[in-house]
Amino acid sequence: MSNTVNVRIPTVLRPMAGGNSSVELAGETVGDVVSALVGVYPGLQENLVDDNGSVRKFVNVYVNDEDIRFLDKLDTTVADGDEVAILPAVAGG
Repeated sequence: MSNTVNVRIPTVLRPMAGGNSSVELAGETVGDVVSALVGVYPGLQENLVDDNGSVRKFVNVYVNDEDIRFLDKLDTTVADGDEVAILPAVAGG
């Protein structure tokens, strides 16, 4: 049985996600959740993952405020009620 998590979608990506600021999706890992997200909103695919299926370099993904790059990346497990936040990296000077 999959866990249901809340996925927060940044403002810049909301037009490709039906205008939603968050959605509830099921999955056991962050990879499952990202796959479910792009399954529902295919326009997000090129903005979130590269051709190898990895999270793009300039996209940060957090599970309950923990950066998945310091956990198990897309293999990071999620629990029922967790929050997954997608944040594009901000560059500038």
